[in-house]
Amino acid sequence: MEHETKVHYDEDADLSIIKDKTIAIIGYGNQGRAHALNMRDSGLNIIIGNIKDEYWERAEKDGFKVYTIDKAAEMADILFILLPDEIQPEVYENHIQRELQKNKVLCFAAGFSIHFGFISPPKFVDVVMEAPRMIGHGVRDTYVRGTGYPTLIGIYQDASGKAKDIVLAIAKASGGTKGGAFMSSFEEEAVLDIFSEQGCFAGMYELFAAHFETAVESGYNPLIVVLELWKSGEFVEEVKAWVEEGFFKQMSGHSPTSQYGSMTRGPLYVTEEIRKTFRKVLNDIQTGVFAREWMMEQKMGKPVFNQLKRRALTHPINKAEEDLDRLIRKK
Repeated sequence: MEHETKVHYDEDADLSIIKDKTIAIIGYGNQGRAHALNMRDSGLNIIIGNIKDEYWERAEKDGFKVYTIDKAAEMADILFILLPDEIQPEVYENHIQRELQKNKVLCFAAGFSIHFGFISPPKFVDVVMEAPRMIGHGVRDTYVRGTGYPTLIGIYQDASGKAKDIVLAIAKASGGTKGGAFMSSFEEEAVLDIFSEQGCFAGMYELFAAHFETAVESGYNPLIVVLELWKSGEFVEEVKAWVEEGFFKQMSGHSPTSQYGSMTRGPLYVTEEIRKTFRKVLNDIQTGVFAREWMMEQKMGKPVFNQLKRRALTHPINKAEEDLDRLIRKK
């Protein structure tokens, strides 16, 4: 299957399209704060919609005018939804949808709620996506450095006929067109984002834990095992090399012993059964099975989530890390 990859940069976007608009950042968490600061520094009129909590106070300290979500939705021409996936539908239903009018724009930083059908906007509003491939503080840091970040943009609904120009302007204001705004879709972003979290990254956590357990069971010092695997920072540098040099090309920076061992033993871990698991995980994401499971988990008070989180935070790895930190930092 061939794909045409369309990427837009600063010169492809015109900030004047949204210069006179009021833009409400809904949710002042890590991503919300980063986007709000970046877009204000780009000369746009930014207000914040949030509940009265520590994030409200932080937004005020940052110099923003902060309103209830209902009021911000009423005042804004563009609503940028930067809330966790699992609470978006309730907030939308109770505080946003009744404030929507013709010519307003809904912008999302992820495709989840729209693609999986948890939010169904009216036909008279533009619905767009600006989804950074970057964590919140990275969105801010790359803007300040002037490098920007890669982002995915998508158009779900183009009521005005100007949705593409609007989302490109939003991306430019926040730094996304400096790093490259890749044309995508709500579906592609939602599915691939979740698949990365549940595919190789989820497997990585389990592999690292199993590696740790195997070495410790064999009598090796847990602190040295953790130091070898990630606490030295060598793994971080290797991942940086993936980005800068290439996933396989960076292997040349390792010893021939390391390269031979990786290339001969690595395939042992990826059996046909593992590939079947990948396909099932992807299928459950594509068909909405996981999305519905997660939203039900949220409604039930996250019992499975909380149990798994407690288990993770009591794993022996945590003590090994704490003991190692005291030695490295001489606390």
